[in-house]
Amino acid sequence: MSQLLLENPLLLLFVIAALGYLFGSIQINGNGLGVAAVLFVGLFFGAWNPEFEIPAIVFSLGIVLFVYSIGLNSGPAFFSSIQKNGLRDILFSIAMLTIMAAMTGGAGYLLNMSKETIVGIYTGSTTNTPALAGVLNYISERPALAGDGSMVENAVVAYSYTYPMGVIGGLLAIVLMEKIFRINYDEEVENVDERYFIESRPVSATVLVAKDNMHGVKLRDLKNKNNWNVVFGRIYRDDFGFFLSNWDTILQKGDQIMVVGSQATIDEVTDTLGIKEDRSIAYDRKDYDVRTIFVSNHHVVGQSISSLNLYEKYDAVITRIRRGDAEILATSETVLELGDRIMVVAHRDDLERLCKYFGDSYYNSSKVNLFTFGLGIALGLLLGLAEIKLPGGISLKLGIAGGPLIVGLLFGYLRRTGPIVWTMPYSSNVLLRQLGLILLLATIGVRSGGSFIESLQGGAGLTIFALGAGVSILTAMLTLLIGYKLLKIPYGIIMGYISNQPAILEFGLGRSKNMLPLQGYTIMFPIALILKIIYAQLLFLVL
Repeated sequence: MSQLLLENPLLLLFVIAALGYLFGSIQINGNGLGVAAVLFVGLFFGAWNPEFEIPAIVFSLGIVLFVYSIGLNSGPAFFSSIQKNGLRDILFSIAMLTIMAAMTGGAGYLLNMSKETIVGIYTGSTTNTPALAGVLNYISERPALAGDGSMVENAVVAYSYTYPMGVIGGLLAIVLMEKIFRINYDEEVENVDERYFIESRPVSATVLVAKDNMHGVKLRDLKNKNNWNVVFGRIYRDDFGFFLSNWDTILQKGDQIMVVGSQATIDEVTDTLGIKEDRSIAYDRKDYDVRTIFVSNHHVVGQSISSLNLYEKYDAVITRIRRGDAEILATSETVLELGDRIMVVAHRDDLERLCKYFGDSYYNSSKVNLFTFGLGIALGLLLGLAEIKLPGGISLKLGIAGGPLIVGLLFGYLRRTGPIVWTMPYSSNVLLRQLGLILLLATIGVRSGGSFIESLQGGAGLTIFALGAGVSILTAMLTLLIGYKLLKIPYGIIMGYISNQPAILEFGLGRSKNMLPLQGYTIMFPIALILKIIYAQLLFLVL
C-alpha cells in the first residue's frame, strides 16, 4: 500500500482528502475538526512514510484558489470594515504581531539559536510561507550568506518543525479560551456591534397606522428621520385596496402596511406608527403575489437595487435576498450578486417579465466565468511577483498568497468593471474555496509529518518545536484575552484575527456556525501577511 501511494501522488492526495473529510465530520459533544482534519490526516501519512510527496504545484494551486475566492467573497466587507472600525482593531492586530515577533526573537536569542533558525521558528509558528520565502530569497541573493547552504537548510528545518504547532496552537487556544470565557456564539451574533456587518435575519409584520400624527406623513421622511433599515411592502387601504408602497407614498390613518426588517427595527416602526396586526396582509394574493427569482442575468449583477429603477418598469418591490445560507434585507443600497435568490412582491401581470429580467436560471447562476476568474488570478500572481523595496535593504514580495488575495479583495469590492463581472456565484465560490483548502492542507500535512514526529524525539528539534508551540499558543491566548476582555471585540471576530492558517479559520467557522470569524480574517489577513514578511526579514537583519 505504501509503495502504491508513493508511486501515485494524486491517489495519495485524494485518499488524504477523503479520510480527512470523514474524520472531520465526526462530532464529539457537538464539536468536530471539519476540513482542518485533512491537515492531521496528512501529518499521519507524512509520519508513516517520510518519502511520501505531493507535487509543490498542488500546494501553490490550493493557496491561490483559497485566497482569491476568499478575497472575492469578502471584498465589500473588508473595505467597509476598514472604514467603520477605524484604527483600533488594526492597531491591536499590529501590536499582537509585534509582540509575537519580539517574543520569538528574544527567546531564540536567549537560547543561543542562530538567526536563520529563529526566522524559521517565527515563520513556521505564524504559518507564513511567503515570509520564509522572502528571507530565503534575501540569503540566496548574497553569496557571502548563502555559503554552503546551511543557513537555508536551518531556516527550512525550523519552519517545518514549528509549522504544525502554528496550526494546532491556534486551535487549542480557541477551545481553551472559549471554555474559560463561556462563549455563547448564538447570543454573540445576535448582539454583535453593527460595525461588524452581521445582519439579523429579516422578519416581516403588518403594522396598522393608528396614530393621528402619522396621517399625511411621507415614508421617505419617516425613514430619513428615524434612520430605519427596513423595506416597506404592500399597503391595504379600505377605500382603495392593495397597492405597493414607494418612498413617495403618503400614509393615511387606518393603512395596513407590510414591514420587513430586523425584529428590533420592526418594533420601533410599530411604536412610531401604531400597532401590530395579528393577521398579516401577506396572505392575500389576489392581485399581488410573492415569488423567489434567481439572479442569473449578468447585466443586473453588481448593480444596486436602486440603480435598477424597478419602480419605473414594474409594479414590484424586492423585500429580501437569500445569499448562500444567509437571508438579508434588500435595501436600496444592496448590490445584487450572481446566484442571489431575491424575494419579489409584484403585481401578477409583472411576475413573468421580472423573471426574464433577472434571468431566473439556476444553471446560469451557478456557472463560473473562466475568463474573469483566470484573469483575476493571473493579475494577482503578477502582483505577488513584484518586489517591494524598503529602507535598510529590505525587500519583500507578496507571493502567491498576498497577490491574489489583494486583487481578489479589490475585484470583490468593485464587483464589476463596465461589462466585466468579477464576482462568482456563492455556491461556486464555496466549492473553489473548499477545494483550494483541501489541496494545501493535504500537501502541508504530508510535508510536515516526518519532521513533526522527528521533533518529538528529542535533541535540538524538540527545543525548536517547544519554542514554536509556546509562541503559537501564548500569543493566540493573549490576543483572545486582550481583544475579548479589554477591547470588547466579539470572540468570533478575534478567532478570525488569529487565523493565520486556513485550517484555523475553518475550525472557527465550524464552532461559531456564523460568519464572524471570516469577517475578522478578511480584515486582518492582508495586513498580517505583509507585516509578517517584513518582521521575518527584520529578525534576520537585527539578530
